[in-house]
Amino acid sequence: MHVLLIFVDGVGLGADDPAVNPLAAADTPTLDSLAGGRRWTASTGWQTTDRAEFIPTDAVLGVAGRPQSGTNQATILTGINVPAQLGYHFGPKPDAPTRALLEETNLFKTLIEAGRSADLINAYPPRLHHDINRGKTLRSSIQHAAWAAGLPMHTAEDLLSGGAMSEEWTGKAWREMLGYPDAPIFTPHEAGRRMVELSRGYEFAFFSHWYTDILGHRGPFEDAVRLWETIDGVMRGALEAWDDDEGLMVITSDHGNFEDLSHGKHTENLVPTVVVGAQKAAFADGLTDLSHITPKILRALGMLGL
Repeated sequence: MHVLLIFVDGVGLGADDPAVNPLAAADTPTLDSLAGGRRWTASTGWQTTDRAEFIPTDAVLGVAGRPQSGTNQATILTGINVPAQLGYHFGPKPDAPTRALLEETNLFKTLIEAGRSADLINAYPPRLHHDINRGKTLRSSIQHAAWAAGLPMHTAEDLLSGGAMSEEWTGKAWREMLGYPDAPIFTPHEAGRRMVELSRGYEFAFFSHWYTDILGHRGPFEDAVRLWETIDGVMRGALEAWDDDEGLMVITSDHGNFEDLSHGKHTENLVPTVVVGAQKAAFADGLTDLSHITPKILRALGMLGL
């Protein structure tokens, strides 16, 4: 049994309006198939298919205001309703109280301390490592959780050796924007298969994609549509490679944003959680908000209560 958690930043379930919602405009047969043949919008509702459970999930968590990445990513990785405990939403990076919660407990830490294997399988460029080490920027909540567990952030060398993946899956950003002409390049389909292969090295693997949130803030709309179609190709490869009996593949997000490009702000929409695997129904049972994801993963891995 192992779990692959695919985190796609800033994706909510918005209006079925192809003029403002890339999820309503893009051609995404694979993603649609995970929601009973429907696009991922507010009207889709909970869907059960032979392969997946599609679960609209609360990201507001009972706290007034627009959800933010810092506290909601921490909620996903701790099982604690962090905004409710602190009394506010905060982001994009975690503030000191959020970091303290992540250092006390998080999914990576729980697994590593129990002698289980876990990894954040993204590679990060030298400039980010430099800025974090010099105190010029904070780690994201996801990165901070891995750090608190004693896990290293993967480097360019890990990317080149095949031990980690580019945030946008294909590797093009490392070649075209970061100056790595030898970075491995994958089609979206190949990248999805590769992500699954990497995940098999761990009982819990986390892949983080954040560019959806960037385009949700900045656009342009056409790029957002192309990105959602790229993600569809990634998931086609991942689903082909994934054996439902090997564990659970979970897709989720921290807040809405990308689904409404009529403005550059976060939304209070529900977010999609998708569960693939033979135990999908048990995982989905009772899952209503982001604080349920960590305990569901621990239960799937036989560790609930540790």
